[in-house]
Amino acid sequence: MHHALTPVLPPADVREARRQLNNSGEVSTELLGPLLARSWQRCASAGLQPDGRTPGTPHASAAQLARALELQRDLLSHARPVMEFLHEQTRDTDSMVILADAQGMLLHALGDDHFIDRAERVALRPGANWHERWRGTNAIGTALQEAQPVSVHAGEHYLERNGFLTCAAAPIHDPTGRVLGALDLSGDHRGFHRHTLGLVRSAVRMIEHGLFQSRHGQGLRLRLHAQRDGLGSLTEGLLALSEDGWLVGANDTALKLLGLGWADVAARRLPDLLALDTLQLLASAHRGLRQPQATQTRDGRSLWWIAEADRQTVASLRTPVPAPALPPAADALAALDTGDSALRAALERARRVQGKPIALLLLGESGVGKEVFARAVHASGPRREQAFVAVNCAALPDTLIEAELFGYRPGAFTGAHRDGAPGRIREADGGTLFLDEIGDMPLAMQGRLLRVLQERQVTPLGGGKPVPVNIQLMCATHRPLREDMKAGRFREDLYYRINGLALQLPALRDRQDLAELVRRLLGEIRPGLATVLSPELATLAARYAWPGNLRQLANALRTACALMDEREDEIGWEHLPDDLAEDLRQLRERTASAPGAAAAEGTLRELERQQVEAAMALARGNVSEAARRLGVSRNTLYRRLRQSGH
Repeated sequence: MHHALTPVLPPADVREARRQLNNSGEVSTELLGPLLARSWQRCASAGLQPDGRTPGTPHASAAQLARALELQRDLLSHARPVMEFLHEQTRDTDSMVILADAQGMLLHALGDDHFIDRAERVALRPGANWHERWRGTNAIGTALQEAQPVSVHAGEHYLERNGFLTCAAAPIHDPTGRVLGALDLSGDHRGFHRHTLGLVRSAVRMIEHGLFQSRHGQGLRLRLHAQRDGLGSLTEGLLALSEDGWLVGANDTALKLLGLGWADVAARRLPDLLALDTLQLLASAHRGLRQPQATQTRDGRSLWWIAEADRQTVASLRTPVPAPALPPAADALAALDTGDSALRAALERARRVQGKPIALLLLGESGVGKEVFARAVHASGPRREQAFVAVNCAALPDTLIEAELFGYRPGAFTGAHRDGAPGRIREADGGTLFLDEIGDMPLAMQGRLLRVLQERQVTPLGGGKPVPVNIQLMCATHRPLREDMKAGRFREDLYYRINGLALQLPALRDRQDLAELVRRLLGEIRPGLATVLSPELATLAARYAWPGNLRQLANALRTACALMDEREDEIGWEHLPDDLAEDLRQLRERTASAPGAAAAEGTLRELERQQVEAAMALARGNVSEAARRLGVSRNTLYRRLRQSGH
């Protein structure tokens, strides 16, 4: 990697490396250095010709770009002001500032008019994809591939047509370490400056600071620096912590200060890292101490720190939170196991076929979480580093589904983008293709899909050479495909091709884990806060049919939490969406009029009273300790004590 103050490679070395590549196909690590050599080797292995154009290079349609911009709305909101600042610093230098997503698609660009015209000739514009596999060695694609800041100057670009460029890019991480995209500064190679990469890295730090504050600005935060005066600057480390000490977010600087990697986020606790605990941090934040304090890492290095927390988090000093959260699940599939036996059986069967060429068919009602299940299978399997491409077959008009899935060549139809598009199947090459609601796919498209699955290659609309694809296929539907097959609405040969292993996901009303699901969802919506359903609502929720399944439950809890005051910890009737409240009131009335209802309600109240009394006895009358055992706040326990006559 070219660091901010290192010179570019000698042009003679780059020319000699290219001569060796053209003559013998060999890539010289000695001439190029390890990073560029790895990149050139990847490009050569992908079949890219240094002196040619890349056929079928993807370019998003206006609709696809709009969808990508919507998906990356949070990233864009933090990146745009920084990009404008960076553009101001580099104005009139024949350059442009570019934001790309994690797959290399360019989302937004600012630059000098004269240079933008030149950049257009090599498709350096929003909608174009600058992944290495399409554009060869370049700062954006190579930074994403190598997961580190990179500069690529002039002839160091694998494709000769990009040799007029000098580019510097750095990946952008969210606070959990997920790569969201990359920021790039590209210009005419004659205007190269060795400080450019340092400028880009500083801009990325600004974006990551904004993303951190957006995600964790309401929780417990720790600012770190090796120097007292460095706190509050762009070079400070940032940690987000749960109230029981788990590391839940960070920036790259903090991880380096502590000798950690992104894999340690959600896997390490504060006392394992520093001579501090969360009570110290909360107490410091409560007193509003803004003076830096010193601590030591576990290997004896000194660091300065300041703790911050919002009022609600600080209030937890007086309002106990539930028992400490369990350590993170082993993987994404394990994280879905919340205690239901039917779901657990489906998870175990899915795990047995991971990494094997067996297509999964997920069956179940709308809203049961079929896409969440598919994403978990992908994230837990050997293709987890590759793309997961989801296509909702029911949401695409018949006129667009063919172009969306199979891609098209330039000019294939009226309105087609001049550069064509690769299609969703090719975007999933090497990874997973998830076809949701496949039962709604038109019959003509079913035949084309079957050919792709049989021949393992796809031909875009408008003809051209078939392109090999390697995908793991997962499909989902709520339709009775066997009946559709008999009625001629679904191809029998395609049904048996996609049905390597069929898994039925249970409806929410049939699951045994509603209480744990509610607990986990509330923990995600209001992290670090002891939020519960009122006893009456918890009872009714367990009896309710949940026609919208998990989607309805999650949306209802999000709405309820949005309507709560920051000091409230119990969801009551006043927090529910009107339609759900009406359904639950009707359920309460039906239940109340049923034989034995009064006795059942009396039994429930008696059980609750016994539970409170047992917790108070175990805590020897200490209300704080009893509340902690019950997983509620002291205010909630006081209310229940009054209701039971204590």
